[in-house]
Amino acid sequence: MNASQRKPGAVRRSATVAFTLVELLVVLAVIALLAGLLLPSLAQARSAAHTARCTSNLRQLSLAAGLYWDDHRGVAFSERTVRTNGGWRYWFGWLEDGAEGERAFDPAAGALWPYLSARGVETCPALERRGARFKSKARGAAFGYAYNLLIGPRGRPGILLSDVTQPAALALFTDGGQVNDFQAPATAEHPLLEEFYYFDTNRLGATVHFRHAHRAQVAFVDGHVGSESPDPGSLDRRLPGELLGRLPDARVIP
Repeated sequence: MNASQRKPGAVRRSATVAFTLVELLVVLAVIALLAGLLLPSLAQARSAAHTARCTSNLRQLSLAAGLYWDDHRGVAFSERTVRTNGGWRYWFGWLEDGAEGERAFDPAAGALWPYLSARGVETCPALERRGARFKSKARGAAFGYAYNLLIGPRGRPGILLSDVTQPAALALFTDGGQVNDFQAPATAEHPLLEEFYYFDTNRLGATVHFRHAHRAQVAFVDGHVGSESPDPGSLDRRLPGELLGRLPDARVIP
């Protein structure tokens, strides 16, 4: 039957082109190969962005500390000062007593609050606060950075900054954290990562979090920000995958 003999409304079927199973497998293999090539680059870019943001946060905290020192005759602020309203006033704010993750937190009570134009510098983006292995200290965000306890001793006036002979080598703030296995919901069998707010030379403490490609970002007394590796032998091995340890003593002791 030629074209003139077709019935009205008849539709001509075209040949259907389909992929064979082998062709589909080849396409999937190519996609998998491209993903394998791209994912490491994306992970590196994400890590670099986290480090840059953390560096900016620490630089702003360092600038705020400098303004505080100018207003207080060069005397450093203390890590923790007074007890009030059922809690303690720390350098980063007021933290209520109570159950972990349920405490109230007021950043406006911190020593640096008047010198920070806005919140947003208190936590490092590389700190996985929403991960299953993280235990919160308070409702809402607290601080993901730690302060040098030897610069601002707890309950006592801080040191006079003009007495520091090598401000470019003395750590002021760094990435903070610790492994907790003694406060619920953490247990000895199920340790968790949590924030921690100071660092020192205590051989029993591992409160610096080396979360940037096995290094920690550090703000120094002179205002610059760099990165440091952990002191050899200082790492806490209770939580695999999280590098918590100490900075070398030379970076901590004024």
